Amino acid sequence: MIDYVVESNIDDRVLAKASQILRNGGLLCFPTETNWVVVCDPFNKSAVDKLYRLRHIENSKHLTVLCCTFQKAMEIAFIDDHAFSLMKKVIPGSFTFIFEAQKKITKFLKASKIDHQVGIRFPPGNLSRKIIAAFDEVLLSTHLSHDMVEGADPEFPLYSAIIEDQLGNMIDLIIDPGETEFVGSTTIVDFSTGEPEVQRVGAGNPALFQ
Repeated sequence: MIDYVVESNIDDRVLAKASQILRNGGLLCFPTETNWVVVCDPFNKSAVDKLYRLRHIENSKHLTVLCCTFQKAMEIAFIDDHAFSLMKKVIPGSFTFIFEAQKKITKFLKASKIDHQVGIRFPPGNLSRKIIAAFDEVLLSTHLSHDMVEGADPEFPLYSAIIEDQLGNMIDLIIDPGETEFVGSTTIVDFSTGEPEVQRVGAGNPALFQ
């Protein structure tokens, strides 16, 4: 199922439907500034299992947790004052931050239970932020790559119709705001040892952390 929205004025009924699907253990798909993502409730085991099956990867592999407030982020990650002061200058933005994981998330995610780390990000797009805020909780996410969608031309961006055609049996709702320009991968900053270490340079300007 695809719901088409205007990103600057998203219908509250679509957000309510998306939240209910997530609460029921379903999978939701929408574009962020970097790529199409599929998300679920990280505290629902059956939903998490479905997300890993979609990716065809073991649940010992890390996926990213999407947040829209520091309050929610600090419930799942140990974020000290130093990290907070740096991050608030660049979020929301195209960054993924790695932290020591709180027990709230390690209880549910095998990957975090193994190495006690969690990757979080605050996507800047209005659609992403509205969806996360409406659900009122963090979301476990994975990006969609062309090799996951049979028939997708790698020379062109993915679009909702082909995602629904190929993955609609696993994804409960796709929210499509129309044409989206993707900026590329996020910049990864690792705070797990205390001081920030840039692990990958992407769309987010890493200057603050170097």
